[in-house]
Amino acid sequence: MGRVVLVTGVARDLGSRLARRLVVTPGVDKVVGLDVQPPSGDMHGIKYVRADIRTPVVGKVLAVEDVDTVVHMNVAPPQRQLGSRSAVKEINVIGTMQLLAACQNSRTVERLVVQSSTAVYGTSARNPAMFTEQMAARSGVAVGFPKDALDVEAYVRGFGRRRPDVAVSTFRLGNVLAADVLSPFGEYLKLPVLPAILGYDPRLQFLHPYDALNVLALAATGEVTGTYNVIGPQVVTLSQLARRLGRPLLRLPSLGFNGVTDKMVRLMSSDFTPELTRLFMYGRVVDGSKLERELQYEVLYSTPQTVAAFAEAIEPGVLSPLGGSHG
Repeated sequence: MGRVVLVTGVARDLGSRLARRLVVTPGVDKVVGLDVQPPSGDMHGIKYVRADIRTPVVGKVLAVEDVDTVVHMNVAPPQRQLGSRSAVKEINVIGTMQLLAACQNSRTVERLVVQSSTAVYGTSARNPAMFTEQMAARSGVAVGFPKDALDVEAYVRGFGRRRPDVAVSTFRLGNVLAADVLSPFGEYLKLPVLPAILGYDPRLQFLHPYDALNVLALAATGEVTGTYNVIGPQVVTLSQLARRLGRPLLRLPSLGFNGVTDKMVRLMSSDFTPELTRLFMYGRVVDGSKLERELQYEVLYSTPQTVAAFAEAIEPGVLSPLGGSHG
């Protein structure tokens, strides 16, 4: 018998892509996708269940479908398409608590895979040169999505202590960047002019969705436990990124950055989350070597390569882009 996998957040970009990937993955017999909205695109072979993760219905789904593997993809930063900030926080935190309660009471669940975020490391002027999985945030995690991600991971660790028989793995994904993936950072980078904070040139990293999906599928079907950073190696500064996209930077004082950026991004019917402002000041770099060292997975797209793929797929900027793929 192959695995029966439940994917939460299946209406979201990565959730739907992962569900489609798992349907054709050897060793998987059935994929159940759970969300309040039906996923877009072809979901052939996936059993969609319309349900709110914040309700006890998820426990019934685990029992009825004999789910043995849960992949929790329902943790995400605020986006207009997902509702208000308070609604997104409820889905992230209350939804995770409800899911973990259902898993704890389940007699079939053997594996839990959680999509987290490198946002748990926060953003601060006191950031180390590179965060490893053992390090804690210095600052920038008191509110917003970073606080959600920290809370989610704390609840997951508690679940692991209560159910040591369940294999638990947590993946801290970096900023996923692709032209066809909806994300606050991706929408920002499509602006004709990129607002930036005067006096700062942060170091940034990105993750190609191909690598994100590979790692999550590996965890869903293999013998994986622990916490891992998932990121494209190397870094780019914001000024390098702007040149590679052929987009001029609009340098703003920090007090005006949020308002101007939010208005510009909203013109594209998307959102710019306030916690990204700190990232545009201090940046964040994480070490992804544990993934290769322990799981033998080598990330295929470096940060510069992910940026290059993104640049090729979007409308060209008004400036001549900077060539090359060095970091």
